[in-house]
Amino acid sequence: MSTENNSELLYKNSVQILTDLIAFKTISGQDNSSLIDYCDDILKKLGATSFRTYDDEKKRVNLFASLKAKNSNNKKPIILSGHTDVVPVSKGWSSDPFTATIKGGKLYGRGSCDMKGFIACTLAYAPIYSKSNLNRDIHFSFTFDEETACQGAPILIEELKRRKIKDGICIIGEPTNMKIIDAHKGCYEYTTYFKGLAGHSSAPHKGVSAVEYASRYVNKLIELRNKLKSRAPKDSIFDPPHSTLSIGGVFGGIAHNVIADKCHVNWETRPVVKEDGIFLNQEIDKYANEILLPEMKKIFPNASIEKDIIGEIVGFDREDKSDACELISSLTGDNSRQVVSFGTEAGLFQEIGISTVVCGPGSIDQAHKIDEFIVLDELKKCLNLLDGIKVKSITN
Repeated sequence: MSTENNSELLYKNSVQILTDLIAFKTISGQDNSSLIDYCDDILKKLGATSFRTYDDEKKRVNLFASLKAKNSNNKKPIILSGHTDVVPVSKGWSSDPFTATIKGGKLYGRGSCDMKGFIACTLAYAPIYSKSNLNRDIHFSFTFDEETACQGAPILIEELKRRKIKDGICIIGEPTNMKIIDAHKGCYEYTTYFKGLAGHSSAPHKGVSAVEYASRYVNKLIELRNKLKSRAPKDSIFDPPHSTLSIGGVFGGIAHNVIADKCHVNWETRPVVKEDGIFLNQEIDKYANEILLPEMKKIFPNASIEKDIIGEIVGFDREDKSDACELISSLTGDNSRQVVSFGTEAGLFQEIGISTVVCGPGSIDQAHKIDEFIVLDELKKCLNLLDGIKVKSITN
């Protein structure tokens, strides 16, 4: 078979696999095991070994599958990593979001670019890796619930540490138009719950308004937000250069004339450096526990303030010497490195000593949108990259 036909067949397979993957409704928080079974079957048939890690209810699954080196020469293994979940679908799609639709050189469907396109390419290319004389292991890492503050990946990372897989090169195929992304801020999400004492609004001194204490808490967060601006590193590579803080919502109260006994605040921060996250949490917790709570308890001893961590996605730090970035540069000829404002699982892999890069097909501009699509040429570019990885991973 000529190379020409071979690459055409590869491309057709990637489109077919992407079509299959889109049909699995793997919205964050929901069962993704049928999609994981599909991926695992493809890889197992090629001789891969694999293991799974789960959420507490065993409904959501991470898969880590490996095609082992035929003859190892201590080359760093490569991890091809993607998340299997997609964001929910809002009304207004021109076609069924869970049926891949091709028109005008684009493939439409929820998750087509974020990020089932990358997963499809890795699975389409896997048969070639399995037939190659690999001199390093190639791993496939497919996680659950990345879109909801990276809930799946930390469970997988713990297992990788246990299995001593903490050296290597990880390529996270988030949509970057195949450009190298080597840094992003962290993303920490919290919900803080206030429990007060209900009562009639004509006697405010007899109740404890959860809404009022939540408002004071929000004001304190806004005050701390201004402090974060003054903590911006001099040589920050981000825009804005400082850590950000956002109030996503305040929910509480039932009527004009009732003192609210419940209220909760959704908020998030995107730290430029880990220290900003620590500073912010220490300051807001101190304010809640030393100022607000004692005042609430004076009137109602059972009052409470509880902060829930929804997720803490660690930042991804730029490293001057990065094996992962250098590998991609050597294959694409593009030495530029960019930063992004969105979060990924990259920092989690980086934290355990794995050299990591974010680079994948499609554009983040299409992610999470109505009529999400991937330009089909992007799949071809991704397959070319996987082919380059093969060339650098075989003994001639």
